[in-house]
Amino acid sequence: MTASVRNVTFDCADPWALSAFWQEATGYPRHPDDVPGDDGAALVAPDGAGPALLFLRVPEGKSAKNRLHLDLQPDTGRDQETDRLIVLGARMVDDRRLPDGQGWVVLADPEGNEFCVVRSAAERAATTPPAPQRVAAPEASQQQVGLEDPATEPPLG
Repeated sequence: MTASVRNVTFDCADPWALSAFWQEATGYPRHPDDVPGDDGAALVAPDGAGPALLFLRVPEGKSAKNRLHLDLQPDTGRDQETDRLIVLGARMVDDRRLPDGQGWVVLADPEGNEFCVVRSAAERAATTPPAPQRVAAPEASQQQVGLEDPATEPPLG
């Protein structure tokens, strides 16, 4: 037996306002039953193709670094998306971009929840070396197959 992820939930002071930021960031439509002033708001994945983003009002503010965060992969370039999100109200937390084009940017939404903007699929394809070739271990045929020169991509790159 398994379970699927139904929602990714954000605790927040203002569910309507924070969901508006994330609606612009992701393009997910707001649930039609949600109205300003509610204690919760949901953004529904287009065509139900993933978990909803759920925003719930809580009395306390954010007090520490997130233990879980979203990585956004833009349709456009990473740098253009970073600029767009900052205009929408995000703030820069950490810039992990590398001179060779790899890396990511850590931003915070208007209530301080950290998230990352990683490279687009096109950017990844343009800078990612071809997959390493698998070679048999030279000693015994029963040993595991190894990789030659694994790619050294940053973990969230």
